[in-house]
Amino acid sequence: MTAVPSSDASYTLRLCEDTLPAGGRGALGALNRVLYARRGSVTVASAPRETRLAEGEAWYGARVCQIVAGDSGGAVLRFELVRGATPFERLAGGATNVLLEHAIDLDPRAEYLMRADRVDFAPGSVALPHRHRGGGIRCLIAGALEVTVGEGPARKVTPGGTWFESGREPVLAVASRDEPTSFVRVAILPREIRGRTSIVYVDPKDAERGRPRTYTVYVDEPIELA
Repeated sequence: MTAVPSSDASYTLRLCEDTLPAGGRGALGALNRVLYARRGSVTVASAPRETRLAEGEAWYGARVCQIVAGDSGGAVLRFELVRGATPFERLAGGATNVLLEHAIDLDPRAEYLMRADRVDFAPGSVALPHRHRGGGIRCLIAGALEVTVGEGPARKVTPGGTWFESGREPVLAVASRDEPTSFVRVAILPREIRGRTSIVYVDPKDAERGRPRTYTVYVDEPIELA
């Protein structure tokens, strides 16, 4: 687990992985939350409806919810926006592991949305130096990615590896040359860019370079800060 505390921050973005056996279940309190089914399947019950998530699907909600694993069990990536250093909840019917938590700078007077998407890189793809309109957590689910954030050293990320981008520092990402690479991310962004990209290239000409990669947007929902 990696934690980056900040005495000046009022909000924290957290990523847990919940693993449930077949038929396992657990309840979670009300929070702005995205669940991504990494393996197997789960059903998420949150008033007024239930949603079944197969592997590679995602759900957003802000109310109390219950998670029930399918016949082969399930592993879920749970992204949550919490106030300060609120303790994480464990699922009673399974195992919970905190993968990353990081302070995120938000203005309680501003309007935000929570976006969840998957980025897929073809072998050898490069995301040239860029920033984003807000901070978020990434989790690699396939392949390998060399990530350089700001002036820091390049870091090789493998499946299950996580990192945080504030959106302010430029980021360079180089995908594996040998296999497709994918990561899932959840970011807190200005509500005004709903339905539009959050990326801003350091060199605007790079918007047409460094491809191919594709994006699958699962969630792009306005949120209220608690």
